[in-house]
Parts: sequence; C-alpha cells; structure tokens
Amino acid sequence: MKYYLIVGEASGDLHAAHLMAALQHEDALAEFRFFGGDMMAHVGGVMVKHYKDLAYMGFVPVLLHLRTIFANMKFCKKDIMDWKPDVVILVDYPGFNLNIAQFVHAKTDIPVYYYISPKIWAWKEYRIKNIKRDVNELFSILPFEVEFYNKHHYPIHYVGNPTVDEVANFRINYSESFSEFNRKNDLDERRIIALLAGSRKQEIKDNLPDMISAASSFPDYQMVLAAAPGIDPEYYDKFLAGSGVKIVFGQTYALLHHAKAALVTSGTATLETALFLTPQVVCYHTPIGKIIAFLKKHILKVKFISLVNLIAGCEVVKELVADSMTIENISLELESILHREDYRKEMLIGYNNVITALGPSGAPDRAAKSIIQLLDNR
Repeated sequence: MKYYLIVGEASGDLHAAHLMAALQHEDALAEFRFFGGDMMAHVGGVMVKHYKDLAYMGFVPVLLHLRTIFANMKFCKKDIMDWKPDVVILVDYPGFNLNIAQFVHAKTDIPVYYYISPKIWAWKEYRIKNIKRDVNELFSILPFEVEFYNKHHYPIHYVGNPTVDEVANFRINYSESFSEFNRKNDLDERRIIALLAGSRKQEIKDNLPDMISAASSFPDYQMVLAAAPGIDPEYYDKFLAGSGVKIVFGQTYALLHHAKAALVTSGTATLETALFLTPQVVCYHTPIGKIIAFLKKHILKVKFISLVNLIAGCEVVKELVADSMTIENISLELESILHREDYRKEMLIGYNNVITALGPSGAPDRAAKSIIQLLDNR
C-alpha cells in the first residue's frame, strides 16, 4: 500500500520513522511519501519537504511566514492528489495537518489517520468538531486522551507510547561508561547537568540563556547541551560563547543516561527525561510572561504543560512557565534535585507511576497492525 505521512518537527520525525519501519514489517510492498525528516528518509521512500522548512512557532514567526506556510499547504494538497495514496497519516502538528485533513476529506475518498493526536485537550477543544468530521481513525500515545475523546463520543485507539520503545531500545544497545562518554565528547569528570532547550529556534532563544545562567551556579557540575535535530550547529554559537557549556550532537539519550539532572523545555523531552529516571526542571520562558501566565490560568483546560505531570495527574516535576521561569527559581529547583535525596526519591517514585500508566513497549507495532487491518477492512 501507499502511505503519505506529514510531520512538522523533530519528535514527529522520530515517531513517524518507527511507525514506517513497523509498517514495512507488516506490509512488504509499503511505499512511503512524506513531509518529514532525516530519520524518516533513513527508513525509505520519497521526502517531499523537510520539516525544518515547516516549523514556525509563535504568533510573530507564523505571521511573518504565512506566505510560505500557505504555499506548503497548497503544494502538499496537490502532491497528495497526484500521488493518490491509500492513506494519509498525520503526525501531531495540528495547525498544518488539520487543514490537510479537511481538504483530503472534502476532495477525495482517501482515509485520514492521525498518529499522535493534536493536544486539543489543552486548548482549542473546539477542534474536536473538525477531527470528528475529517479524521477517520485516531491513534493516541497518551493514556489520558482516551477518556477525553470518549467524552466527545469519538472512540480512539490507545496504542501505547513510542517513546517507551525508543528509550528501551537505546538502553538495550548502549554500553558506554560515563568516563567513555566524557572522553568522546571532550568533557571532564564532573557530574552533568543536561540542557534540553527545545527543538525550534524560538524555543532555544527564549530558554537557553536563562538555563545556562541558572546552571552556572553549580560549579561542581558541568553543563552539556543536547543539540536539536534540524538546527544548524552555528545557531548555538552566540548562546554558548564564553559560557563553558559543551554541546553534543545526536546523543540526547546518551546525555540523559549519564546526567545527574536536566533542565528541559516542555515537550516530548520531558517524558524522555523521566523514562531515563533523570530528575528535571521544566523550563518554558516566553517574552510576554505575565500575559501567558494569565492565559495559562484562565484559558488552558489543563493544570500542567509537561507530559510527565499530565500523565501522572499531579505535579511530579516542577514546571517553571512564563513569569515563573526566572534564573532564581531554576537555581532553587536545581539545588533541590541535585542535593536533596528525599526530593529526588519522591520524583523518581512519580516517574515510575508514569511508566506504569504508559504501559508496555510496542506502540509502533500495535499502531501499524491496526492501521493495516483497518485499511484491509475498507
């Protein structure tokens, strides 16, 4: 069968690549065409556009690139019509993907499947109408989403979380010692504070400077930044100059494996950090912090922004968001997770509860089997 996938960021590229590999295992004749990234390209098929040409975040960047965004949408729609896939598989990225879903539903009889559902439970709940109308099947990777969609009388498939698979596979195959990791990356033997500052330039610009300033208060530890896929290495230079921060490329999991603590911008990285049992502080700065704090309190439908806390249903990790993300607050929280054993232990107990809620590994395999079965039944 012919599968057309659309991804808009690095985490989607990773998850979609594993789904594609699972589809190949189930369907020896699988053909792929996609808006995606390097990991998907490694699996095979034709990459139409790279996600880094799509990933604009924030009101102003989106406004400045509206012409490009609309051009990409128009091109994507034409490409789907020309290629005539057996299914369109959307991966998160709702601003773009829900527009594509509406078009495909209205203009073709190609089924639309959503893998990694839009986070409409956080805000923009009204989008449920579009999803019920335009999306044939939705595959969730977050257990609490089942109840949310059931409330809206839209049954979905919870397949488990692919990050569980990705971390488990890494751990099985990784044997590098702390000293070996340090030597390979020109680090010293101090314990590591990992910095995961986001996958987009805007996130990095907003978060990394304060992360560095806060972590600099702990000279007994070395700061190591995990570079994001799709970001040019030179982009980091202006933030790291004179800071003493070392940077590693393509080694985020190894870094989390060896780190004593982590400062993490909200997203999939918070869940990855938890699965490595690395204590963390969630940091999410915005230029208009007081306004965002107001919106978070009065508009968001959820109490938390990190996947760890959302899955747990309580505060497992501290979230420093908008006006609460200050250098002082980050430093205070770092002090607790680095030097208070009782505090670390309580966070690790919370992590284990999250791991139990996620369920066993095998999410891409279950999703692939379900997708093919549903297509065969059509």
